[in-house]
Order: sequence, then C-alpha cells, then structure tokens
Amino acid sequence: MRSLRVAVVGGGLGGLALAQGLLRAGAGVTVYERDASLVTRRQGYRLHLDARAGLALAAALPAEAFAWFQATCAQPSRHLTVATERLRVLHEQVTADRGADLYAPATLSTSVDRRTFREVLAAGLDRRIAFGRELTRYEAGAGGVRLYFADGQEAEADVLVGADGVGSAVRRQYLPAAAPADTGTRCIYGRTPLGPDTVLPAVVKDGFTAVVGGRIGMAIGVVRFRTPPQALGLTPAQDYLMWGLTGDRECFGLPDPELAALNPAGLHALSAGLIRTWHPDLRALHAAADVEETFAIRIRTSPAVPAWPPSRVTVLGDAIHAMSPARGSGANTALQDAALLCQVLTTDGSDVVAAIGEYERQMREYGYAAVAASRQAEAQTGARRNRVMFWLYRRLARS
Repeated sequence: MRSLRVAVVGGGLGGLALAQGLLRAGAGVTVYERDASLVTRRQGYRLHLDARAGLALAAALPAEAFAWFQATCAQPSRHLTVATERLRVLHEQVTADRGADLYAPATLSTSVDRRTFREVLAAGLDRRIAFGRELTRYEAGAGGVRLYFADGQEAEADVLVGADGVGSAVRRQYLPAAAPADTGTRCIYGRTPLGPDTVLPAVVKDGFTAVVGGRIGMAIGVVRFRTPPQALGLTPAQDYLMWGLTGDRECFGLPDPELAALNPAGLHALSAGLIRTWHPDLRALHAAADVEETFAIRIRTSPAVPAWPPSRVTVLGDAIHAMSPARGSGANTALQDAALLCQVLTTDGSDVVAAIGEYERQMREYGYAAVAASRQAEAQTGARRNRVMFWLYRRLARS
C-alpha cells in the first residue's frame, strides 16, 4: 500500500516535530516553509518547555536528535520571582522539584533557545523542507488535497496540515471564524549576551523574573546552555538574558503602524525610555543588549470555535489556538498537537478523515483550555503591573 503523503505548511516547532514523527513512522512528508531559511525572521528567544513537550519530543525525534535537544537545553531554572522596578521582591516560589530529572521526558522542566531548538528539530529533514514556498490556497477533495503556492508551483498530498502560525493561510481558508483577536497587548523583545564577567542582580540570576513597573512589566529569563550548540555542530550561540517589555498599546506612546515601522535601534531606544526610572541594574542589562536583536510583536489570542466536520485538512499550534505567552504554553501545546496528530495518522488501518476528527476533538479540548489559562495568566500579569490590583489579586487568590 502506498504510504500516506502529508503536506505540512509551516516549518515552525510544531510542523518540524510532526514531520520528524511522520518520517519515523514511515509516512511521506514535505514541509513547505514560506521563509528562505530557518533564521530569516526574528521569532523569539527563550522558550519554556514542560512534560507535554518532553513526551512529544521523545515520541517524534530519533534518539540522536533527542539527545541533542537535551544537551542544548538551558541549565536549571528553579525560581519564579516577582519584583518591583526597584528590584524589591514581592513574591517568590520554587518552580521545579529538586529531586526530579528536569530533562527526562515525563518530568521535563527547562528552557531552550528557539533558534537552536528549531535547528535540532530540523536535523535530518534537509530534503523534506521546501523553503520559499508561500501557500496561497488549496483545493481539497475526497481523495486528496492540491496546494497552490505564490511562485506558481503546485503540489499534491493526501493530508494538508496548517502549522503556519498565528497568520495561518490554511486556517484563513479552512476556518475563517477562528481568526485570532488582538488583545491590545504589545511586547518589545530583546537579548543581552552574557559573558564570563557579566554580573547579574541576585533577583534575576537563578530563574525567571517578572518585573512590575507601573503600567509596564518586564519578563526576564536567563539561558545558559548545558552544552554550547557549536560543540554539536549547530549554529554557534552564546549564553544570554532574554527580556520582554510588555504593556497595553497605549503605554508605548505610538500608534501601531509607527511602532511596527521602528527598526531595532528605534525599538531599543523606545524601551530604554520606558524604563528610564527603573533600578540601575535593570537599565544596565537593557543597555548591554544586542540592539540589532530587538523586535516588537502584538499579542493575539484565538477564540474557542465550535466543532467543525473533519476533512483531509487540519491545523495545529498557533494556527488554531494562539495564546498569550504569559503562561509559557504555546510551544508545549504545539508539540503536543504534533505528537497526537502523528499518532492518529499512523495507526494501522486508520481512516484518515476519522483519525483527523479524533485529533481535532482532543486538540480542541486541551488547546482551548490552554488558551483560557494563558488569558487568565495575562490578566494576573496585568494586575501585577498595577500595585493595587496586584494586592487585590493576591488577596482573592488566597481566599
């Protein structure tokens, strides 16, 4: 019997993990990525991964690639701290069991560098990834799907998977009602290299820190690689501190078109002005950033749409359940999607459409729950940025 042919649109984390799993199970797969390479666009830096990702990756990746993943994770991050912009600690908690193996699949609790992680996920897929292929539309029938690309090329597959992110072309045609909504939150991301002589404030050096600064908040996370990626033949990467300055759009003092038009230097200068009264240590970390690595995003979140009839087309990750980064669930949920979809598609004797229907049933349940939890966490973060609201939130939470 001819093996299943799957077309994955989007070479992000979920799409690459799905491709690895399908190949491992003996299915045929091609990943169509609109960018010219894996590093064409800035897409973020530090990602938190938990057991959802650990179990999914263990199922999808060859043993060598999974070992690379474990080796290039960050060193343990054991504390979550909330502090004021003057670095006075408001709240602190331990985030991992010190007796657990933080890098084993079922107890995974770690962070990764997005670019390095994506490179690990792409290992061995060289001939399976078609770069520069932007999907414009598709035609689905009872026996398969035909894909049409902006460069005039076409392709055929038995199944089409939209893993093409929050602006998904597949979702736009397949489920227009599921378009993500703008939350009104904006974020400027940056990265500060860490050298052997870098001295970090105690409040930020052993975990993840949320800084409460009036109407603006800053998330700070340190990435110190267990093994430098270059030691494994991957693209060289230096230890660094990721920071993200977040607030409602009004806090940034610019309309969206002007904010989007700023270059990295302009975004770095804007964010420097927003924290000009903060603790000198925080300002120093910001000033030492690699300015060219600064970029801005707007936070969007997906609505929970009613169940739709399954077909040979489906979606995963941000294409269907985009969420705020406030809870760190986006990457974990996308990888969970990839593992589940691979499992149902490669079960012996499974009916493709019925298998996709089962995937979508489960995915809607946990995916939309993750969106709701992230929305709640963002509301909590907003409360933290306002001292009175943070006091009220903590009081209600204890009750």
